[in-house]
Amino acid sequence: MSKTITAYIALGSNLGNRAEYINKALAALAESGAVKLARTSRLIETSPLGRKTQPDYLNATAQIKTSLDAGELFQRLLDIEASLGRARTEKWAPRTIDLDLLLFNDQIINTPMLTVPHPQMHLRSFVLAGLSELNSALVHPVIKQPVSELVSRLNGRDFVLNTDAPQLVCTAGVIGVGKTTLAKALAKALHCKLILEAYDTNPFMPAVYAGRKELALDSQLYFLTSRVDQLGTGVLAPGRIAVTDYIFDKELIYVRRLLGLAQQSLYRRVTPPLAATVTQPVLAIYLQDCPENCLQRVHKRNRPYEQQIELNFLRDLGKDYDVLFADWKACPLLRISMSQFDCTNENDVARLAGEIRSYVAVKE
Repeated sequence: MSKTITAYIALGSNLGNRAEYINKALAALAESGAVKLARTSRLIETSPLGRKTQPDYLNATAQIKTSLDAGELFQRLLDIEASLGRARTEKWAPRTIDLDLLLFNDQIINTPMLTVPHPQMHLRSFVLAGLSELNSALVHPVIKQPVSELVSRLNGRDFVLNTDAPQLVCTAGVIGVGKTTLAKALAKALHCKLILEAYDTNPFMPAVYAGRKELALDSQLYFLTSRVDQLGTGVLAPGRIAVTDYIFDKELIYVRRLLGLAQQSLYRRVTPPLAATVTQPVLAIYLQDCPENCLQRVHKRNRPYEQQIELNFLRDLGKDYDVLFADWKACPLLRISMSQFDCTNENDVARLAGEIRSYVAVKE
């Protein structure tokens, strides 16, 4: 073939002999003189997305070389699906075979019939795992990140964009890492709602940092109730982005660090009903920096009650956050090293905002 393009195709089946349908689809692809099958990933079994009451899927990813243009290749995939009994009756329905055009070289295509890259491929661990197996150096043409990075953000999970849910983006990290600065910059870049932690209105915080441990429970309960007020059911609009400078799940980090055992026991008793009402994030951004730099920022912003914070406390918080996010599965997680990112740099913020747009589902 002359003037060939490298493309990647996802294959999936959850009806009948799933492996046989995938093999038949691969054979049908290879039958054309305009398509050459280069490599195929291993088979991966996954639970269904969307409608859960259906059989599990068997999935694979194929690398092809083709002289067809993207529209012609897409039509070829539709023809193969039809020849193998695919019935397009409803979204998320079971199917004998599903063929998705993931990447067409590095082209970005947006037409009424076809979107490339596939608009949700970066949310599917099984798709990214297959791509990574074939070529981990592949770069997503829109997100501008390699497949190896994209797969690490999902921690083995698969996610679905859903405009019926609030699009909550949470920043996280130790005190002084830059969460508030970044949240403010992102809210401006994304033209969205900004939600800031109620530090300045918490009447117990100064006393707690001054050593009044008997008030630590009051302080944490104040934060708990303020977060429910900010993130509770019905507060945030479906299909609209909101950015916070905290993540709700950090609560237990500070509970363990600041509360005595009796206080912790009481806190854990009252928390579950309130926590169940809090909106879950669609994306978390974990900012990381050395504790020395964080302490320097704390001193620079000069909040009086924070001046008692010690370096070892920030080190311990860093370890706690690492544990929290080591097995994070609630939503995609972006890790940002502050040695390579500047929250005050418009270009850095714009690039990150561009990535975030791929992880949120905004109503038109």
